Amino acid sequence: MRKTLKYSFLFSELVKRDFKKKYKSTYLGMLWSLVSPLMTLFVMSLLFSSLFGGSTPHYIIYLFCGNICFSYFSDATGGTMNALLSNSEIFSKINLPKALFLLSRSVTSFINFALTLAVFFVFCLFDGIYFGAHLWALIYPIATLAVFNIGMGLILSALFVLFRDLQYLWSVASLLIMYMSAIFYTTDAFGEGARRLFYLNPIYVYITYFRETVISSSLPSVTLHLLCLFYAVSALFVGGFIYKKLNYKFVYYI
Repeated sequence: MRKTLKYSFLFSELVKRDFKKKYKSTYLGMLWSLVSPLMTLFVMSLLFSSLFGGSTPHYIIYLFCGNICFSYFSDATGGTMNALLSNSEIFSKINLPKALFLLSRSVTSFINFALTLAVFFVFCLFDGIYFGAHLWALIYPIATLAVFNIGMGLILSALFVLFRDLQYLWSVASLLIMYMSAIFYTTDAFGEGARRLFYLNPIYVYITYFRETVISSSLPSVTLHLLCLFYAVSALFVGGFIYKKLNYKFVYYI
């Protein structure tokens, strides 16, 4: 963190660069941050509304909660995984904190998420969701999810430098996480024991927090709060440990 503050100007320039690079040579530019999740939401609603929409209150918002949380996780982890390798020509020649490249990519993903979140609240307004002080509670899952994504980014980026096959393994793992996050279906059809297993998936935990706060207009349980914090702190701790252990090897593999 101290190094990030020391190189604050460089860090801000990296964030701008990553954000511009993502939408370079596109006609819509940053509007894709809004259009892409809306297109995904539209497709999912067409496919699954007839199956689950009738028994799920505010099903579009239910879908949207799952979609934006998973998209943020997928974009942040996928981007940070390649952050070191794609910037190797810079830090191999100049003595810079390598973590700057990871954090800048995480911030870029967070900006995309924030833009989508604004559209999400517009959908909530049109769907008759109650807007009250309870919505301020969303700051908690957003903050813990951001920390969780940084931790996972540290793990993936460090391992990807050494093992390039990780990108293919992670694409399969991400698909599995998506299907196990109950984005387009409910867990009501499962037994109590099976429903508890879903809480082993951190993304499901963050999505559930969103849904309980927004759709049910209530604060989630203490258990859900603790799980959000546990997954965030655990990912950051493990990620920091792995990154620190492998940091000195990066220059030999780029």
